[in-house]
Amino acid sequence: MKSLQHRLPLLVTVLLVTAALFHGPIHQPAGYHDFADQTLRFGVPHFCDVTSNLGFALAALWGWIKLAPLRAHPELRCGWAGYRLFLVGLLLTALGSSWYHLAPDNASLVWDRLPIALACAGLLAGVWGDVRQRESGKLVSWLALVAVLSVAWWYFTDLAGNGGNGGNGDLRPYLLLQVLPILLIPLWQWIYRMPGADRLAFGSALALYVVAKFAELGDHEIAAALGAVTGHTLKHLLATAAAALIVMRLVQRVHAPRPSRQPA
Repeated sequence: MKSLQHRLPLLVTVLLVTAALFHGPIHQPAGYHDFADQTLRFGVPHFCDVTSNLGFALAALWGWIKLAPLRAHPELRCGWAGYRLFLVGLLLTALGSSWYHLAPDNASLVWDRLPIALACAGLLAGVWGDVRQRESGKLVSWLALVAVLSVAWWYFTDLAGNGGNGGNGDLRPYLLLQVLPILLIPLWQWIYRMPGADRLAFGSALALYVVAKFAELGDHEIAAALGAVTGHTLKHLLATAAAALIVMRLVQRVHAPRPSRQPA
């Protein structure tokens, strides 16, 4: 049974990759750049979608200030390389997403999606290092490369398909990199008997991120219902809350040691 448990993450990964291969290309929805937020304030177009990215930068800076000086702490050392990339990805997301929302198109969308992919890669590697108690540096390097290639694959398949007008790029690798942390992180934490506080914080953060993705899909519908807040702005706020939960838990861990785990 123990052997089967430890093989579950690999099995889940293989099944997802196989399903993606058989599914065929996943394209960007038509009208993707047509966001509900059309406000112009202080000379900033799409004001709410742009400024709601500030939270990512604040979460990243908070995490860096609190965690970087303690990166050699036993509760952080193994996962630090991954969490460092996660924090860098968050900061770059604030910049890249703001840039994209000023004038949305596929060329600027690259700089939105790339840091998101890096943040997902970093989080995946950080938790892997945590649960396995193994240095995550090598895995970070590989996953960072996968993150860059996933966005490059989408962008260049789109260019090859229709000259960059949007819609024909293949999003499968990029989407896989977002789905895998949602499935693998809770699974790893269960298999390796991580403390309940870790599971609750990371599980809540991942659930918030899933809700954020649904808010993104309902951009115009949420704007029609709420008026002052669009679905995409809400997505940014929910995703920021998810990132803040993870940072908060990591900060708690280095200041209050975790209870001992049961042998996995």
